[in-house]
Amino acid sequence: MRFAISFLVKCLFFRSLLVFLLLTLPIGAATLQAAEEKKAAQPPMSFILVRSFLCQENCPEWISAEGRITSDTPARLRKILKKIGDRKLPVVFRSEGGDVDAAYAMGRMIRKAGLETAVGGTQLKDCPVEDTRCQAAIAKDGTAVGDTYSAGAYCFSACPLAFAGGTSRVASQWAFIGVHQITTVYNKVRVSYRIEYKIVNGKKKEISRKEVGRKVAGQSSSTKLGKKATAALTAYLKEMGVSQDVIGLMMGATPDSINIVAPADAVRMGLATDVLAYNERPGMPLCAPDAMAEAICHGHPVAEAPVPAKATVSQAPVQDAAADTSETLPRTRPMDFLVMYHGNCQEECTQWISADGDITPDTPARLEAILKTLGERKLPVVLQSNGGDMDAAFAMGRMVRAAGLETSIGRTQLPNCPKLDPRCIASIAKSGPTEGEVFAGRAYCLSTCTVVLTSGTPRIVGYSAIGLVRPAAAEYTKFFAYFDEMGVRAETYEMMMLATSIEQGNILRSQALDLGIINGIIPYGEEPGSHVCGPDAKESLRCPRNQKAEIVPAAALAN
Repeated sequence: MRFAISFLVKCLFFRSLLVFLLLTLPIGAATLQAAEEKKAAQPPMSFILVRSFLCQENCPEWISAEGRITSDTPARLRKILKKIGDRKLPVVFRSEGGDVDAAYAMGRMIRKAGLETAVGGTQLKDCPVEDTRCQAAIAKDGTAVGDTYSAGAYCFSACPLAFAGGTSRVASQWAFIGVHQITTVYNKVRVSYRIEYKIVNGKKKEISRKEVGRKVAGQSSSTKLGKKATAALTAYLKEMGVSQDVIGLMMGATPDSINIVAPADAVRMGLATDVLAYNERPGMPLCAPDAMAEAICHGHPVAEAPVPAKATVSQAPVQDAAADTSETLPRTRPMDFLVMYHGNCQEECTQWISADGDITPDTPARLEAILKTLGERKLPVVLQSNGGDMDAAFAMGRMVRAAGLETSIGRTQLPNCPKLDPRCIASIAKSGPTEGEVFAGRAYCLSTCTVVLTSGTPRIVGYSAIGLVRPAAAEYTKFFAYFDEMGVRAETYEMMMLATSIEQGNILRSQALDLGIINGIIPYGEEPGSHVCGPDAKESLRCPRNQKAEIVPAAALAN
């Protein structure tokens, strides 16, 4: 009987026992973010609907996306996409990066909406340079008017992942796309639970669990991609049509550094679909296949390069060829040559050869044709180019050196031409020189254009951009042989290239002088190619016979 009572009491005790425990468990909540997020140099990304004020009708509009990508950025983007409805507006990014998972979400939203992307900054109308998207310029409905720019714009870290969502993805030679390792940040959280359980026959059985508190218990990070993160990145790049080579570039740079993706490599890997031409801006939509020349869009249908025709000395063949080309602007305009004049050629006028556009394999033939028309006349060659074919640049340089011509950098503006097409076909003379002006400001000679620039005797520049070019390994021997031939310090040039991680970039005029790329500076107030008068001009103070270019001595230059 005592045994039976004892058993019954024990049984009742076990069945009715509720044990209260506070169980503290560490939980590792992993969050993917870029190292740039730690710096918080940029405010969180915001979106503005912007309309261009540089035109009067059919003006481009775009979504300006600037700032750091945070976990709530996709929600902000979703809100702006809902606002524009079915309109297909490009998204123009300027961002240091941020949350990787948020970038994935943004890229997928952009792709689903069928939108284009570009790397660029936005300057709203009447905003100061130090605050390009000032609040005063934004209307209450979140819209504004402004313009875009490429120079110095950037899309770093996680930003290229969002950028990859575009159906068309573009950046110019002067904007930067950069990647580096993904940092996985582990936030350690200590979670407290109230757990109730009962014990039956000596075994615990949980009957309820409730969280009663959380406390941060530290943080750790790792740049080693785990299986889950690697699978997510690989799947995303494949989904967006981007090569897995991007992962190698990312892993090749620590979170505190950045690998700049050269424009050609970005296109090759599918990270970008095109490089903007010199007269195209971020935020322009992709041109339709039948787009007219005056359409404000990027990627104009390619016009076949014209073949130079024979002509007399007074007739520039390439000018005629340019006049006969299709009315559409080429996507990347092959270099053409125009004999230009400025002023009254019956009294005082200056003349020069304007060489503008990308260097292609047939560019040397065009240059040779126009030099033949000039005979013994030695007109300055004023270059503006993103570069192009290396072998063609070698051939052009040797032709310029053999002819004893001066080289410089300048942009040519023809009268009655729009800002986006300063060499419009309508203003090119049908025969003879074409009227226009030349300016050093905002002109550029990048990549292999510097190869041609080095051939001049003299070679002088004003306030223009000179680009550094990195040859491929297979081109090193002939590249430096050419530099030795032109009197450029090849060893110093090579050291400068090794000191930079980018394929091409601007160099200072003082550096260009030190290397021998140039040997003089155009004086303040003068413009490139503006000192050689036409053959029929009267002799005057401006047009003395046996003119030579005025050059500022290198010693007088302070950077």
